[in-house]
Amino acid sequence: MNRTPGSTPRRTRISVRRRALVALPVAALLALVPSNAVAYPNPGRVTGDTVVHDPSMVRTSTGKYLLYSTGDGLQLRTSTDRIAFGRSGSAFPARPSWWNNYNSTGDVWAPDISYHGGKYLMYYSVSSFGSNKSAIGLATSTTGEAGSWSDRGAVYTSTTSSDYNAIDPNLFVDDDGTWWLSFGSWWTGIKLIRVDPATGKQHTGDTARRPLASRPTGTKAVEAPYIVKRGGYYYLFASYDTCCAGTSSTYKIKVGRSTKVTGPYVDRNGVAMMNNGGTPVQESHGRYIGPGGQSVLKDTDGDLLVYHYYDGLDNGTPKLGVNLLNWSSGWPVAY
Repeated sequence: MNRTPGSTPRRTRISVRRRALVALPVAALLALVPSNAVAYPNPGRVTGDTVVHDPSMVRTSTGKYLLYSTGDGLQLRTSTDRIAFGRSGSAFPARPSWWNNYNSTGDVWAPDISYHGGKYLMYYSVSSFGSNKSAIGLATSTTGEAGSWSDRGAVYTSTTSSDYNAIDPNLFVDDDGTWWLSFGSWWTGIKLIRVDPATGKQHTGDTARRPLASRPTGTKAVEAPYIVKRGGYYYLFASYDTCCAGTSSTYKIKVGRSTKVTGPYVDRNGVAMMNNGGTPVQESHGRYIGPGGQSVLKDTDGDLLVYHYYDGLDNGTPKLGVNLLNWSSGWPVAY
């Protein structure tokens, strides 16, 4: 993330980020812990290849977990028990040439995988580093496996003259079958467009770009939206503050809710997400620094918050975090 003009982009290749991270002593790491850190749970146990950034996960009809993440043509990891994960190739072994119009590295990030209408869909981000010259792409697959994806091209774009950034997509399908795509990073915040289920792209009969969350004062750092509907409310999760700085990351996950998918979204204190609002769900604590890039998966034992964090005891390496969510209060609480 971190998409301020002229800044280092949030989605660089993980290998580059890791080389840039500097190990901190434990005492320095503990100094980063917020005073209310006791409220936040540690990630659940995961093993194997768990070095990921911007994870998005689905569970197939056979019970297999497919987890896609940033880097290497969108990395795939699989699991049968949601604990042990192994690398299983990439969505795009060969990169579509149009990516080069937006990204000099020829790579993409922040995948959003879901299953609708008998096929898997994956929206993803392509961007010019430090700029909002960006595009959201779409790919489809009948299996969801590595190398099986057919690219459908660009869905939505932004330019350096735009006041928004077309990255960090999330598809939400409402109860009435209406498709929506939220996206956004920094600039004027999170946006929402209507999508045509027949094409997976913007609905030609509704071209409005609706604002959902913004930080009009201070830092512009809000991005990575994810929408779910629970108990009559729509909940908008987003990542706030700075990612991709290893142990110096200040990323955190916040949420607001609304009675309409188009908003307005407010936090638990009634503060609008269009005005810096957001109720914390997961923040830095102990070795688990800068959680964000989140998605939500409805699994057999409840809703899962799936995200990355920077491991303070492993040189700030980005790793997979998974927590269950409790909704009994009307708000998601990680545990």
